[in-house]
Amino acid sequence: MRIGTRIKPAARAGVVAAAVIGSLAATVAPAGAAPARPYGTVVTPAGLSIREYPSTDSSVTGGLGYRAQVGLRCKVRAQNIDGNTLWYQLRSSGDWVTARYVDNTGFVPYCKDV
Repeated sequence: MRIGTRIKPAARAGVVAAAVIGSLAATVAPAGAAPARPYGTVVTPAGLSIREYPSTDSSVTGGLGYRAQVGLRCKVRAQNIDGNTLWYQLRSSGDWVTARYVDNTGFVPYCKDV
């Protein structure tokens, strides 16, 4: 980003929230071992908030660091995060992460089909 570039308030809030939770822990696969498919890998260096529901208005229940891998149960369409409306439900806790910052491996079904 160029110096002096303005960030929309909603985007700025997401960046700040991601940076704040970067140090929070979450259940992830041990180093070098990916969880069973489907799974996701966090692709934002700032880390990612885990939320109770698929919305940034929902409570933060934990966080995932950069390159963390986590099992995905299913997906829904919910709040738009930087052009992406998909959210993944985590297998381990039932909580949610935005798909905008997760690279998934394997087929993730819609929650209505699970």
